[in-house]
Amino acid sequence: MTTKSAAAAARSTVYGYPRQGQGRELKKAVEGYWKGRVDADGLRAAAAALRTANWRALADAGIDEVPTGDFSYYDHVLDTTVMVGAIPERHRAAVAADALDGYFAMARGNREVAPLEMTKWFDTNYHYLVPELGPGTVFTADSGKQVAELKEALALGLTARPVLVGPVTYLLLAKPAPGVPADFQPLTLLDRLLPVYAEVLADLRAAGAEWVQLDEPALVQDRTPAELNAAARAYRDLGALTARPKLLAASYFDRLGEALPVLAKAPVEGLALDFTGSAAANLGDLAAAGGLPGKRLVAGVVNGRNIWVNDLEKSLATLGTLLGLADRVDVAASCSLLHVPLDAAAETDVDPEILGWLSFARQKTGEIVTLARGLGRGTPAISGELAANRAVLASRAASPVTRDPAVRARTGAVTAADARRSAPYGERTVAQRTRLGLPLLPTTTIGSFPQTGELRTARADLRSGRIDTAGYEERVRSEIQEVIAFQEKTGVDVLVHGEPERNDMVQYFAEQLTGYLATRHGWVQSYGTRYVRPPVLVGDVSRPAPMTVRWTSYAQSLTGKPVKGMLTGPVTMLAWSFVRDDQPLGETARQVALALRDEVNDLEAAGTRVIQVDEPALRETLPLRTADRAGYLAWATEAFRLTTSGVAADTQIHTHMCYAEFGDVVEAIDDLDADVISLEAARSHMQIAGELAVHGYPREAGPGVWDIHSPRVPSADEAAGLLRTGLKAIPAERLWVNPDCGLKTRGWAETRASLENLVAAARTVRGELSSS
Repeated sequence: MTTKSAAAAARSTVYGYPRQGQGRELKKAVEGYWKGRVDADGLRAAAAALRTANWRALADAGIDEVPTGDFSYYDHVLDTTVMVGAIPERHRAAVAADALDGYFAMARGNREVAPLEMTKWFDTNYHYLVPELGPGTVFTADSGKQVAELKEALALGLTARPVLVGPVTYLLLAKPAPGVPADFQPLTLLDRLLPVYAEVLADLRAAGAEWVQLDEPALVQDRTPAELNAAARAYRDLGALTARPKLLAASYFDRLGEALPVLAKAPVEGLALDFTGSAAANLGDLAAAGGLPGKRLVAGVVNGRNIWVNDLEKSLATLGTLLGLADRVDVAASCSLLHVPLDAAAETDVDPEILGWLSFARQKTGEIVTLARGLGRGTPAISGELAANRAVLASRAASPVTRDPAVRARTGAVTAADARRSAPYGERTVAQRTRLGLPLLPTTTIGSFPQTGELRTARADLRSGRIDTAGYEERVRSEIQEVIAFQEKTGVDVLVHGEPERNDMVQYFAEQLTGYLATRHGWVQSYGTRYVRPPVLVGDVSRPAPMTVRWTSYAQSLTGKPVKGMLTGPVTMLAWSFVRDDQPLGETARQVALALRDEVNDLEAAGTRVIQVDEPALRETLPLRTADRAGYLAWATEAFRLTTSGVAADTQIHTHMCYAEFGDVVEAIDDLDADVISLEAARSHMQIAGELAVHGYPREAGPGVWDIHSPRVPSADEAAGLLRTGLKAIPAERLWVNPDCGLKTRGWAETRASLENLVAAARTVRGELSSS
């Protein structure tokens, strides 16, 4: 039973919703605008229609309070940069000339200016645009987007709550602008930023906002006393404002820890907390802090980052405990639903039993509404839903789909020696240089080449039956021939086959491994208009047959230069999938590693001399709390070594990472024991090269000299300048020359020009080294 006050408190809400639409309408509209097929009014109309559809879907599902301001053409942190007027100097002319084009120039760059740096949003696969700030930054309020979207929702008759990135998190995510000393702390600008937030809050209140949510996920990370004091000051000052709406300070992705008392004592009207996974510790911490007397608590009890059906009875128990800790308890997902696909009901190809285990954004809103009703009216009001939920959970727990005794026996037999190369790096590098015969500053690419419209059409034609397998494979062969010929003509030293057969670097492998489920419509935003379909890990993993050997061997038959075998590493296979929650991640990683080990060994047996195992998610998956990191890095680095350690000393193992803050994992990068690592570095101006040098990284490295997420073609002089910077940290005999990342999203014209400039830059710097 629940009390009358509990019933009054039990409202349902979410912090954000998938932006793209069921058919990725936003992607099509934005890319149409970039290509000139859609004008600005058309883009705005498409966006407005998507917002309206999302709000109505939430309201129809029973959500009591919908979010506004979470919708974005590209990225919500970039939207915050616009809201506070922190436009970098190099972009101001473009923004002044046309606000929309200037916005996209900050996101993607253009022929004149480079974009903002892009990196991962905490430990997710979502990428945000990093604010660039300095001592001279002047903030000015621009609440137009936030006010307009609030008014749209209110005009539909909905109760709406604007959601903003909080001021402390915004500054903690920022970096010093180019030319600003690296030790500049953007948080020192807090007193300059708070009046701008005050103005935005006043504008939202005047537009009809009763509540505004300020997201502060940065506070779930380890924070210094000075940073916690800054947070306390920020919310003291915002809470003291008179012309403001009620404030809901929100955190998610982990436990708040020492920051929880700071927000609990702040003069704000509510707190939104995550109670899933490791953040379940917030429950005990909140009780220890004395609860939230007189305040609203929005309880994130439905996991907003994974796709498994919620355990409703467990969540109800948590909510029941929370009733005694706050004046009012509302029910929500743990974070924005941006991180999950839109609707599991669209997956008509999935086995009905397994489909019943899945919960995407629309299903999660249903769970939230059910839990709110059960909390407010008592469990008899949702007895039918509880019974159905118990049956689904029991079905999954008992299903033979989830367990393979042979896989478990193999993982149980792994020894420490299985995860170590047969020879130390010093011996391996001599053997590899003898076998490969590469020049100083060898050039290569990361793996993928442009996925042309013809390739995508051929893949769609194969799925629909318009062409047969033989016709499709002939198209793939033709593409590989073109990619190899171009690289040879350009002078690239270590070639790739271009991956024309691959739809996605994780999904391609998942579709060939047991234990994985691939979706047809499960799109999730990675950045901008880039959407991925993370596969679902439903059971134990093994590799029934070779996955890459055929096409790699074919490419190698076309050239005498080495062609890299290309695989996605075990940590990234987990990070960019929806992982099972019924066993430790390390156990799943070991299963995936052994499956990939079989592929690595088969590539080597087929004559492949260089094998790249990509691990861009190693940093992304790093726990947000320092105390949790050692255990993660132990199984993550072991999984990589287990994948790669079965090869001979003269087979060169590469790995690749991109678009993350690598300084925290340099030691782990070393522990991977790869022979060569390529890293994103162009947008961050070779920052990682210095970090590797400080660590004393002993192996070969290729910090990128071409930002492939921008349409800009870097000149040979620009690439050579970055190489010279890299050489200040990495000796020439250990420095590689490569782009930041794969070329899948680029067009052929940009690719040809940029790679020609990259090779020219390498030749120029080689000449400088030989003459010095």
